[in-house]
Amino acid sequence: MSDRTVSIVMPTRNGAATLPAVLEAIGRQRVDFPVEIVAVDSGSTDGSAELLRSRADVFVEVPRLQFDHGLTRNAGVERAHGDLVVLLVQDAVPATDGWLAALTRPLAADESVAGTYARQMPRPDASAIARHYLSQWTGASDEPRVAACDDRAAFDALGPAERMRRCTFDNVCSCIRRSVWDAHPFRATPIAEDLEWAREVLLAGYRLAYVPDAVVMHSHDRSARYELARTYLLHHRLYELFHLRTIPTVASLARAMASSSALHLRCERSAHALALAVAWPLGQYLGGLAGARGWNPVRPRNV
Repeated sequence: MSDRTVSIVMPTRNGAATLPAVLEAIGRQRVDFPVEIVAVDSGSTDGSAELLRSRADVFVEVPRLQFDHGLTRNAGVERAHGDLVVLLVQDAVPATDGWLAALTRPLAADESVAGTYARQMPRPDASAIARHYLSQWTGASDEPRVAACDDRAAFDALGPAERMRRCTFDNVCSCIRRSVWDAHPFRATPIAEDLEWAREVLLAGYRLAYVPDAVVMHSHDRSARYELARTYLLHHRLYELFHLRTIPTVASLARAMASSSALHLRCERSAHALALAVAWPLGQYLGGLAGARGWNPVRPRNV
């Protein structure tokens, strides 16, 4: 790896609260290859842009209203010089000085690997609810995994949930091979550009690796209104990509709300916990319904 540059591309907007810690953690990495930082800022007003102009090797500005999860990342990758490109969000803080070496190692060892993604651990101040849901996710497991697909027929023969599981990939913290991205750039999309890219490269014959030794601290405690909007948008895309409906009927919605309410109140007895117990199942139901009926999704602001 010593002769290969690795680029770290970060989409940013008003990330001043977390960017200093992210940049400091990047600076502590123990690697034997050059590293560059490419920041793609979309209208920060909190001093993030000024910080990144002085700390990043490449600084790209994208108008806030033109932000797109796929195309904005493409803008950063286009300006990157690395053979390998790490995609990192502004509030995912590398947990150790071996994070970058671990994340890039499978790509250096095997040309058939198109991308890797890191393990996510909750922030120290994460709520009990956030900790519970993160612990249930593949990207929090301590077991490595490699995904591959024999061909399109084999992929299509899988059930919707298994198709989505096979394509698990997360640009909260990932690393992609630049030569693969040249042939398979991210698509314009309001959300889930990583899942769509994973499906495309798997069907092209590449493999994807989950690397639990590469750890970032990343979790969110957001409003129920935001979570409803984001979950709706995500599950609309999950239907488009995989024909997946996690909550397909009103009866299953009622059961999901009841079980979520009981779980959330065990974690945290608050109105916010109950609001999330409604927001997440409702977003899944409405997003899947809109996708199944072919309705154009309502695009919430700031999601």
